[in-house]
Amino acid sequence: MWAVARYIIVGAGAIGGGIGARLHQAGHAVTLVARGEHLQALQRDGLRLRTPEEDVTLPVPAVGGPAELDLQPDDVLVLSTKTHQAQSALAEWCDIEVDGRSAGERLPVLTALNGVASEAMASRYFDRVYGVCVWMWAAHLTPGEVILEGLPASGMFHIGRVPAAVADDHDRKFLDGLRADWNGARLTTRLPPDVMAWKYRKLLSNVGNSVQALLGQQPGMGEIVRAADAEGRAVLDGAGISYTADEEEQAARAESFTVHPVPGLPEFLGGSTWQSLTRGTGNVETDYLNGELVMIARQHGLAAPINAKLASLVRRAAANGTRPGAITVSELAAELDG
Repeated sequence: MWAVARYIIVGAGAIGGGIGARLHQAGHAVTLVARGEHLQALQRDGLRLRTPEEDVTLPVPAVGGPAELDLQPDDVLVLSTKTHQAQSALAEWCDIEVDGRSAGERLPVLTALNGVASEAMASRYFDRVYGVCVWMWAAHLTPGEVILEGLPASGMFHIGRVPAAVADDHDRKFLDGLRADWNGARLTTRLPPDVMAWKYRKLLSNVGNSVQALLGQQPGMGEIVRAADAEGRAVLDGAGISYTADEEEQAARAESFTVHPVPGLPEFLGGSTWQSLTRGTGNVETDYLNGELVMIARQHGLAAPINAKLASLVRRAAANGTRPGAITVSELAAELDG
């Protein structure tokens, strides 16, 4: 198996911070890449990891960018920003020199983020791109802290070369080593023949992120989520895009983890888009979730009005600093019917 010298987590928020924390605990070399108050807290105090079983602070190294690192040929980049931040991150890292060549030529990059657009983005900059389908109940609401709610594993990950073909024996050894590292770090990892089928299935689940971000947690919101999901499935089916069956995905997730409350925290912690609006970041990844389905629909002469409206409403909420729960289910339903 191929030995990883160090995992460099580009985007150490909920997902990246959680992956980095677990790999660090398992004895692997990890460096987190963050910015702003989160970076300051990581460098000053370390990474606080809160789970249903733990509340620990880990001395994981953290930097603000590639200029602060001496990259090595056996490093692995794990891109875990939001999708709308991926392009700039990839461009920042790809031309850094690594043993006489560029990082884009030398290092593998794992796209551990929502949506299905980052793999194509990464292929503009990196020779070796590995898609990662992430199922991980994680939150990042406070600088220097990440929350993981899954047990016994912290999450489930499907990883594969993009395009969907193992290029050579080096690829096989790399993926086998990666799977061993991550499984040993309580990150259940599988190597499917086509990771993008898993990522398109996750894309369908993520259409509900926008509804949750707008409404918070309200009775009756499931009907809107189901309508957006059904529209998304019709778009993928109409475009001839395959995705993993619900039964296969649910069975795999049930074997990996269930979600449990974390002591001292509210029982409800929303997903990534809810967290962005809660923190008031001013930007969200919805254009690469609901908006991705809208783009696919338009490219194939189809329509996705529900997802188009949801994407628009979340963009507006982010720009205006609106927090989750500012509108009711009936108000959102009226907006979607209008």
